[in-house]
Amino acid sequence: MPRVKRAITAKKKRRKILKFAKGFFGARRRLLRTATEAVNRAMKYAFRDRRMRKRDFRKLWITRISAAARLNEISYSRLIDGMKKAEVSIDRKILADLAVHDPQAFKEIVTMAKGQIAS
Repeated sequence: MPRVKRAITAKKKRRKILKFAKGFFGARRRLLRTATEAVNRAMKYAFRDRRMRKRDFRKLWITRISAAARLNEISYSRLIDGMKKAEVSIDRKILADLAVHDPQAFKEIVTMAKGQIAS
């Protein structure tokens, strides 16, 4: 069996880890073992937080819609229910944007939703 010399691949692997650790503070940037631990932890958080970001934004949109709905004397859940019954299919992202930037349009949507709840 021929002898395998790993210097090139090993160095490439180390260089890759240290490249990921660029911008870290102190030993976490310079020393391989510490950098590896820091990079692994950072990757774990990055993976988790890509999913968390979606949840956080949805929470923010719901809070904004709820606040705007209460200014128009309707609860968030009744607004969403009324919109479904009126077959108004606007997602929460757009609805939150309307609530913040175009209150008049939001008020019209609320009026449509209220009309469906009453009947």
